[in-house]
Amino acid sequence: MPRTPVLAGNWKMHCSIAEATALAGGLASKVGRVEGRRVILAPPFTALGAVRKAIEGTKIELAAQNVHDQSKGAFTGEVSPAMLVDAGATSVIVGHSERRALFGESDDFIRRKIESALAIGLGPIVCVGETLAQRDDGRTLAVVGSQVDAAMRGLDAAAARRIVIAYEPVWAIGTGRVATREQAQEVHGQIRALLQEMGLPAADVPILYGGSVKPDNVDGLMAEPDIDGALVGGASLEVDGFARIVEYRA
Repeated sequence: MPRTPVLAGNWKMHCSIAEATALAGGLASKVGRVEGRRVILAPPFTALGAVRKAIEGTKIELAAQNVHDQSKGAFTGEVSPAMLVDAGATSVIVGHSERRALFGESDDFIRRKIESALAIGLGPIVCVGETLAQRDDGRTLAVVGSQVDAAMRGLDAAAARRIVIAYEPVWAIGTGRVATREQAQEVHGQIRALLQEMGLPAADVPILYGGSVKPDNVDGLMAEPDIDGALVGGASLEVDGFARIVEYRA
């Protein structure tokens, strides 16, 4: 069976509740009934409830941008998997390069988050990617492979099928630069081959591209055989632009 494309908008630290409501409402009107692809919105924690209401009755799914690995405790400022489920989220982004680089999140911590999310029914969107220095040193596949291995090693087939992997070259996030479709496909193909080597159902795991995805480059990216969707940052903050990405033509 072909993999269902996934188009996810990561709003990062943007949008008041009113702004999030308007953005989600506009997308609900434009792409809330789209067929043949999953649409996921990841607003900031403060707007989860408002976005949940704005997309109610549509096919749009709600995700959170981060999660702690523990179910409760003295972790000021953190949010547990159960809290996200209670807020209406069905997916959660883990391992984003900004979390790794700015907040020091390790592969081990990210793996614990994945396990905790899976245990309560959240679908992890697991981010992997290399820095510009690592790419220039020819280490892209080694770095990305190590991150994928740490995230996925030892999971059974059922758990693997609930995960979405997002390849985000760090040098292309918010920079306006984008990997060529050939560069992205090369890494996506290597990720899928690694999953196969690990004994996981590689053909069933969606692999998204993230990194300055825009309406004018999404069609080419989505034409590649191992690119199953996009994790979109800045371009997901505008209704018409993100709607065009959701309605890509490949």
